[in-house]
Amino acid sequence: MKDKLTILVVDDDLEIREAIEIYMKNEGYMVFKAADGLEALEILNEENIHLIIMDIMMPKMDGVRTTLKIRENKNIPIIMLSAKSEDIDKIMGLNMGADDYVTKPFNPLELIARVKSQLRRYTSLGNFAVSANEDVIVNGGLVLDDSSKEVTVDGEPAKLTAIEYKIIELLMKNRGRVFSIPEIYERVWNEPSYNSDNTVAVHIRRIREKIEINPKEPKYLKVVWGIGYKIEKY
Repeated sequence: MKDKLTILVVDDDLEIREAIEIYMKNEGYMVFKAADGLEALEILNEENIHLIIMDIMMPKMDGVRTTLKIRENKNIPIIMLSAKSEDIDKIMGLNMGADDYVTKPFNPLELIARVKSQLRRYTSLGNFAVSANEDVIVNGGLVLDDSSKEVTVDGEPAKLTAIEYKIIELLMKNRGRVFSIPEIYERVWNEPSYNSDNTVAVHIRRIREKIEINPKEPKYLKVVWGIGYKIEKY
């Protein structure tokens, strides 16, 4: 199926467009290229595109305005590219409808992993964010099945320990809510929290290694500095 999937690369930098084209073609994808948002919209009207990799800063029509236009009638995955790394830029792109965010200069292997992740979600999970089974919690590509005590990420099982599962279960059932470290410890370990910061932090790090593409820039399991942790709601 992979050789039939198409990717649209939108960037005003010719070298970046061509480099990404090489990476994606090596993975077996068909690639279309555009130098700005207007050209990207023209290609979308003519071709069946399965995923878009799009720069934010471009002439004629930037990535944010292009994303807003695309989201009027299409729900295909969009991965934003930007030379900026500030959180406000990431939040802006995601709020406008992007599915993921990669900061330039990017690691080609990370970009490929994120592309595969989004395509798996789009093609196999149908890009739906709800489930008819009340035991199943779907949050983006992160799925928790409480009946089988399993967690999958974009269809791939995450091999969690019992404690790790309890932590992610607590956070998934309360998506968007921030839990302090003592609260996480007391709810998961069922005992008073004394000097529990390091214990919880170690488990959080291990969970990130199992559910995040890039644990250093987590998509799902976020820290709220000075307060605690939460699962980002998608």
